[in-house]
Amino acid sequence: MVVNKIIQQIVALGFTEYEARAYVALIKIQPATAYEISRESGIPSSKIYEIIARLVEKNIFLAVIEQDKNKYVPVPPDEFVDRRKSYFDDTLKALKASLPGLRKNEGVSFIWNVYEYEYLMDKARRMIQGVEQEVMVSLWPEEFEGLISVLQKAESTGVKIAVVHFGIPEKKIGQIFQHPIEDTLYEEKGGRGFTLVCDGKTALVATISTDLHVEGAWSHNMGFVTLAEDYIKHDIYITKIVKRFDPHLKKKFGKNYKHLRDIYEDREET
Repeated sequence: MVVNKIIQQIVALGFTEYEARAYVALIKIQPATAYEISRESGIPSSKIYEIIARLVEKNIFLAVIEQDKNKYVPVPPDEFVDRRKSYFDDTLKALKASLPGLRKNEGVSFIWNVYEYEYLMDKARRMIQGVEQEVMVSLWPEEFEGLISVLQKAESTGVKIAVVHFGIPEKKIGQIFQHPIEDTLYEEKGGRGFTLVCDGKTALVATISTDLHVEGAWSHNMGFVTLAEDYIKHDIYITKIVKRFDPHLKKKFGKNYKHLRDIYEDREET
């Protein structure tokens, strides 16, 4: 089972399944003849020489002579992995520079849906890693813990960070504003809200349910970004006001500021 998983991981790096199976087999029995590699890997003998030739050409296999027999040794695993990592890093860097040049209409911005929690968190990390000036984020303890390391790294480079935290933050980063009515909002929304804006250019917004189901979206669209940015700023304004005038606000608007949050009426506690 472990070997099958390794083979599939090698395939994901751009090799055929036969090439992956041959490499794994040779790691186990090196040095080995073509016949021995075929027997160990299960690759048909009619195919093994073609596979070996391709791997020799890619500098994955090295041909050697041992006891008057043609044998092969594999590139060491560390070298194999490092070489593929370098190749992908260089390729991705080149694509990142060249792909944007293919756009014909720079004025079009789309809104991309987000449905998976892992993708949500990965996208958030990548957004923060690419930030240059400022990060605004509204989130709950679970997501805060998942992003704290990249936020700290961004702050260490001089990036300004403002956080609206729905809970009691255990770690300090940037300027943290603790939201005063997280329980009420959780009940109203049916999940944890998440909003991230980086450099005023990209926004990521989502609602996360208890089973980690996600309904969200991200975009460079300025209408979308401005809406998300204003949402976070509004919460920060309210948090500052509540921090300074909480007793008076509760007296005027009731528990959890219910009349303040009622947008269809303008009244106070009787």
